[in-house]
Amino acid sequence: MANQEIFDKLRDAIVNQNVAGIAQLTQEALAAGIAPIDIITKGLSLGMKIIGDKFEAAEIYLPQIMMSAKAMSVAMEILTPELEKTKVEGEETGLAITFVAEGDIHDIGHRLVTTMLGANGFEILDLGTDVLNETVVEEAAKHKGQKVLLVGSALMTTSMLGQKDLMDRLKEENLKDSVKCMFGGAPVSKKWIEEIGADATAENAAEAAKVALEVMK
Repeated sequence: MANQEIFDKLRDAIVNQNVAGIAQLTQEALAAGIAPIDIITKGLSLGMKIIGDKFEAAEIYLPQIMMSAKAMSVAMEILTPELEKTKVEGEETGLAITFVAEGDIHDIGHRLVTTMLGANGFEILDLGTDVLNETVVEEAAKHKGQKVLLVGSALMTTSMLGQKDLMDRLKEENLKDSVKCMFGGAPVSKKWIEEIGADATAENAAEAAKVALEVMK
């Protein structure tokens, strides 16, 4: 079976909420010698993007989103140990404090990015979803003096607005110059990143890891 055919099947399994079949497809992709990162970016993530677009267009509803997310989680349970095997060794990259903004519980993209950062040498502190900016600032203060990257995600415009508040709080606490800040999510743009004074954004999980490494150099 050609790689593209495998990618298409993985994509369709996510779109069709095929929780029962996703594990076998993921194992078949690994057995075919496809790199875990390619399985994610060229197959699974494309499925989640389609699901996200359908949700925005009101073509599907929350139960379908949840089932697709469950299928994604099953695949990631298989792929995460494989990603760990390719973890970059050498000089310490830094601490990545990852979180989903207050009022937002959408964590698929967040978990993907967190996994990819870990696979690229970052020490991970995952604060989870619906995280108060106050909590993020407290954690940044605890680790002042270390190489720290704050990585926040927001799927909704309302939760995205909290990113500006976080940047303001970091400045007030004299922490802005001691950390790097990276934000992502559907409504986040490079223009928004510049507007709030953050350091970077990325289109997907794989790009996020590359951008994060550049930011921390």
